[in-house]
Amino acid sequence: MTVTVPSQRPASADLLIHGGDVLTVDEAGTIVPDGAVAVRDGEIVEVGPAEELRTRYAGAETLDATGCLVLPGLVNAHTHLAMTLLRGRADDVTLQGFLERVIRWESELLSAENVATAIRVAIAESVRAGVTSALDMYWFHEAAERVAREAGWRLHTGPTFMDVPDPADGIAYEDRLAWARRDLASRAPRPGTRPVLFAHSAYTLSPEQLTEIAALAREFGALLHIHAAENATEVATVEVRYGKRPVELLDSLGLLGPDLLLAHTVDLTGAEIAALARTGTSVAHCPVSNLKLGCGIAPVPRMLSAGVTVGLGTDGAVSSNSLDVLRSLGLAALVHKADGDPTAVGAEQAVRMATIEGARALGLDDHLGSLEAGKRADLIVLDLGGPHLAPRHDPWSTLAYAARAEDVRDTLVDGRVLMRGRTLTTLDEGAALTDLAALVSRADLV
Repeated sequence: MTVTVPSQRPASADLLIHGGDVLTVDEAGTIVPDGAVAVRDGEIVEVGPAEELRTRYAGAETLDATGCLVLPGLVNAHTHLAMTLLRGRADDVTLQGFLERVIRWESELLSAENVATAIRVAIAESVRAGVTSALDMYWFHEAAERVAREAGWRLHTGPTFMDVPDPADGIAYEDRLAWARRDLASRAPRPGTRPVLFAHSAYTLSPEQLTEIAALAREFGALLHIHAAENATEVATVEVRYGKRPVELLDSLGLLGPDLLLAHTVDLTGAEIAALARTGTSVAHCPVSNLKLGCGIAPVPRMLSAGVTVGLGTDGAVSSNSLDVLRSLGLAALVHKADGDPTAVGAEQAVRMATIEGARALGLDDHLGSLEAGKRADLIVLDLGGPHLAPRHDPWSTLAYAARAEDVRDTLVDGRVLMRGRTLTTLDEGAALTDLAALVSRADLV
């Protein structure tokens, strides 16, 4: 049975991924055993039984997925990719201690060239882990975008606002709004993307600044992304300064809404969860980083019960030491059971958080996050041949509790194969690692 309806154009495809079990992650949770995905011009045109689609798209290039699971590419809903530069340099510290070290090092180390060097390695790591898109808050976003375009990888990024004395890119806050406006105005629409602005947090930006940034985002229909309520110390800092907790403050400023995505939200009250649900504000859950920094465990089951959209993020490779969304997926499915409820976040829910719910949090669920006709062909092929994946009973459980990044065999973005047979095809991984090692060896960080 064909599960998505092809367009009315004559049957043709550039690429046919066939022979594996297809986990569509559509609303019904459809699984097609021995299925296939037909792709034309970077778009999925049909999903259905392999036998039928092989006949219908006989002229297409093929990618044999026999013995594998085909699923949507993973969405990293919150990260700082170029922090790969500092992986391992700020471990076993609190969030506040982490920030004190990293901000100082960034001011010394960062440049457009150095961000580009770090981003190449970050994209290589992400592609290997089956991550096909990421929301990246960081300095020198133009350099990051250039590298991502060259690699054919889907990067969601844009201007970042953080009112610190010595910003890494040298653009003071009073000049950033005009700079960001020029950036947003220069962007041409592309399928599977949208403009983005990043406001670091309510403790590095004033309420007036947050309001100005939000107004600019709304003017251009941009997604606004903010860290919020990452730990109790942050909440107390904002409350002392402004008389309101971070989410409460954002709500009072009129910032909550469907075009706002908050990272972390570990320390929330019931009223704040209700406000997120009422306004359609989304959340990026980063369980690895939150645990490593001792921030706590976000109340994800309560947010989900209230109807809040929750995606998954890795955070940066300094605070989590990994850009592996499968790792975050597995931890999200496990950590919330600690209160005694093994159903708190189930396997299917965790997989959805890493795919369609992440896309929904970005406002891109019409384009990404599931394998359905009309969506972009961002997908991965996961090899099920390892002994740790046998026997194969339930693909949702396999992904949540057993799969590893190393099981990802092929990664595609917009129908372009970025990794085939565990070999990267659009990025020189060896050169990227050599360049990063040379950069780090030259750095004098204390």
